[in-house]
Amino acid sequence: MKDLIYRASKRLGVEVILVANQRLEVPAGYPLVTAVRVEGGPDVADQHIAACAETGDLVMTQDIPLAAVLVPKGVVVLDPRGQEHTAESIGERLSVRDFMEGLRAGGVETGGPPPFNAQAKQAFASALDRALTRLRRGR
Repeated sequence: MKDLIYRASKRLGVEVILVANQRLEVPAGYPLVTAVRVEGGPDVADQHIAACAETGDLVMTQDIPLAAVLVPKGVVVLDPRGQEHTAESIGERLSVRDFMEGLRAGGVETGGPPPFNAQAKQAFASALDRALTRLRRGR
């Protein structure tokens, strides 16, 4: 998904900040893309994002608890498959995530998401375009 985000940054003049607890390579030719490396440890990158994200920002994450913190702050949150977490949907998604985690902790094999394919990439690209357009219009 990074390549789509980088291209959108260049095309629209939007700043992109990558956050991780490991070294990230910022590609040449994308002056608005920067990387922040945080200390290792569970959820340190998520805590950094939650502390720095503001209303009107766009965050791409598959971490539902992080999304549950960001959505009430007015942050637009997309998952890698193009699903937008909203005030109306985040409670249910968090409940399902917690339920599934409980099953896995009890030894139940729950499987995983379907394979990431071209259709999922296209769904993310479309959702990214819609979200950026909406944010640029101030809605």
